[in-house]
Amino acid sequence: MKADQYVTVAREGVHESEINRSRFICSLAPAATEQEAQDFVARIRKEHPTASHNCFAYVVGADASIQKASDDGEPGGTAGVPMLQMLMRREIRYAVAVVTRYYGGVKLGAGGLIRAYGGVVGEALDALGTLTRHRYRLATVTVDHQRAGKMQNDLRSTGRAVLDVRYGEAVSIGIGLPEADIDAFRGWLADVTAGSAALELGGEAYGDA
Repeated sequence: MKADQYVTVAREGVHESEINRSRFICSLAPAATEQEAQDFVARIRKEHPTASHNCFAYVVGADASIQKASDDGEPGGTAGVPMLQMLMRREIRYAVAVVTRYYGGVKLGAGGLIRAYGGVVGEALDALGTLTRHRYRLATVTVDHQRAGKMQNDLRSTGRAVLDVRYGEAVSIGIGLPEADIDAFRGWLADVTAGSAALELGGEAYGDA
């Protein structure tokens, strides 16, 4: 069963905390694929070559099918895992977090590290904000040219996401429909076009619709 929606990071950004003289810099970004997540981790490591640690965690897939975490030299389970747990607790998907630590001379202990790494990811999520993306079916409404303009207006005024419009012998309007709305939409479409429009369902996607 696919998730009907998921939450992700609104934008790429950085949030920094200082804990017992250690600097913890959380770099956070959306990641559509595991490769994107790995590329982001590599980029942050290049930006902070002298850091004590560059720990990371990422979650890819609306159902969180891909999860990875790395302690990057911190004691096992004190960095990457709490970072990943924070992403999962907030139900964040398609996102990557890298926490760069510059050691300040004071040992934090395992509990302190877990709180620091998990906490700075939570603070970064609060600072950068999140987006909820909903699953929808891609669908195409085909109407004649006379009805096309009014149809686009009607779709927009009822809150439908018009994704694209193609003009040929007829006009094809690509839209996104929540699964639960498909039957009701068919009825509405038949009413407003006196049965002259065709509806073709396509694959699935996620969007802000």
